Amino acid sequence: MRGMAAADPARPSLRERKKAKTRAAIRKATYRIAAEHGWEAATTERIAEAAEVSPSTVVRYFPVREDILLTDEDDELLEARLRARPAAEEPLESLRAVVVEAVRTALAEEPEETRLRARLMVEIPAVRARLGETTATTGRRLARALADRTGRGADDLEVRIFTAAALGALREATVLWAEHGRTEDLLVLLNRTVDTLKTGLTPPAHP
Repeated sequence: MRGMAAADPARPSLRERKKAKTRAAIRKATYRIAAEHGWEAATTERIAEAAEVSPSTVVRYFPVREDILLTDEDDELLEARLRARPAAEEPLESLRAVVVEAVRTALAEEPEETRLRARLMVEIPAVRARLGETTATTGRRLARALADRTGRGADDLEVRIFTAAALGALREATVLWAEHGRTEDLLVLLNRTVDTLKTGLTPPAHP
């Protein structure tokens, strides 16, 4: 109708933007409390007070408390970027490209949060256990993209094994980084991980 602007399908709705703002506030409050007082102090009630929302809102957005640390809205973006990689590119190289870029962005934009999350992942068993579940969820999403790229079904054994092995290896590199005090270059470790998956385990070179 004349005088009315056409809706932009790519722009999130006001409701979606409000939800994203609330999720971000809950995350920010959680990281602040965990950094200053430890993970056990980051109770639902304390998070809610710091984020200026109700405890029921925290639970509604994050039914599992550990998910505040481990989940975000990046899975959809990862899938889109994976689908956008060159069709002729090896699947493992495509995964390398999208995961390394996502980690590079996180380290640049949220360095303290990224390092805190890695530390808690090592120190808190519940966070470490939940990481495995969230990685599996991400894996199922990326498996769909890889299946489409390779002409297979998302539930094919080969697709599931490939995706789970690659993401599990990249997760283990992050765990090692955290265990070593986050002093090494995580991007280098991730690239080494992919190289190891490609070449296998070989004896170290001797001078």
